Amino acid sequence: MKEVILYTDGACSGNPGPGGYGAILIYNGVEKEISGGEANTTNNKMEMLAVIKGLEMLKEPCIVNVYSDSAYVVNSIEKGWIYSWKKNGWRKADKKEVKNIDLWERLLKQMEIHQVKFLKVKGHSTDELNNRCDRLAVKEREKFS
Repeated sequence: MKEVILYTDGACSGNPGPGGYGAILIYNGVEKEISGGEANTTNNKMEMLAVIKGLEMLKEPCIVNVYSDSAYVVNSIEKGWIYSWKKNGWRKADKKEVKNIDLWERLLKQMEIHQVKFLKVKGHSTDELNNRCDRLAVKEREKFS
């Protein structure tokens, strides 16, 4: 299987408010940037959509290392929360409904196709690829501001 690196970030002005996402796919030294946005969204949705859209770009099953500064996204997968939520009818431990179920389901669908590992990076720091994703996301967000 091909090994791909996927950097992602989301941005939102207000919560909800105008938002954008950015992602950089890297395979064999070649980079592809993608981005998009929505007029009325949340930061968590944009963080998730960056990952989903990046994975959906892949044309065949791949091994993917996803780098994200979103604790919401990374912890939900790496700590197994998403699997408990799904098993419990998309309810959290406090019995409240999980937000963004449609996006979690899209992400799970991609994770059935690809071997995905999530890695947390520090946002707005020295990670140049994360900073580039942030700039892509902000540029998209500004289209709706």
